[in-house]
Amino acid sequence: MQDSLKIALIQSHLIWENPEQNRINFELTIDAISEPIDFIILPEMFTSGFTMNPSKVAETMDGTTVKWMTDISLKYSVAIGGSLVIQEEDKFYNRFVFALPNGDLRHYDKRHTFTLAGEHKVYGAGKKKVIFEYKGWKICPQVCYDLRFPVWARNLEDYDLLIYVASWPKPRIDAWDALLKARAIENMSYCVGVNRVGLDANNYEYPGHSAVYDGLGKLVTEIQNEVENTFIVELQKTHLTTIREKLRFLEDRDQFNLLK
Repeated sequence: MQDSLKIALIQSHLIWENPEQNRINFELTIDAISEPIDFIILPEMFTSGFTMNPSKVAETMDGTTVKWMTDISLKYSVAIGGSLVIQEEDKFYNRFVFALPNGDLRHYDKRHTFTLAGEHKVYGAGKKKVIFEYKGWKICPQVCYDLRFPVWARNLEDYDLLIYVASWPKPRIDAWDALLKARAIENMSYCVGVNRVGLDANNYEYPGHSAVYDGLGKLVTEIQNEVENTFIVELQKTHLTTIREKLRFLEDRDQFNLLK
């Protein structure tokens, strides 16, 4: 078990529907990190941007990008995670893939597909909440629109780190800021949001606002808007242990579960 977990949030512009160039750009960014890191987090659909044309960019779990993630993980002795378009049989998924330095892979499929953009028409919805364990930390990955649904993130597993990777547009960025903080407070967990920047092919603008909040909702990163940036933050397990033992709010949570 490791008390501290050093994470790198990569807030990046994405080249539209161009997995190869996006992988090159991210590898250059990762190579420029000059200190040891435990976990690198990339945005939603980091190989393509938030596309509704999955057949143009879809890969399999044996494909180039997942292999690239595994290679990066082994090369730098770091876990790496982010979402990309994955095809299984005749369905496409907006899938968060988590590659570990020992070669293991984990994944989570986005539960709440974004109906406003028609995501539900072309992507399958995930059915299972997933908790990854890494270096003694319990990590709950979620994707973008999942942020608006607090019951799905409800901390029944005593997880330590809640992650949202996103393509969250500028007109609704105040909601992103508020909801990330709320998810941290109500779950007494670190909450991390990694959002992209720049314009996509549909002329939607993404302003970043990638951030980390501690278990009391305190912002522990300096939010930088509009620009590409890599945020490095060291999380402390003792922070969570201290506040949970002192305040015990999670013990008073309502007893119910989702049926489907």
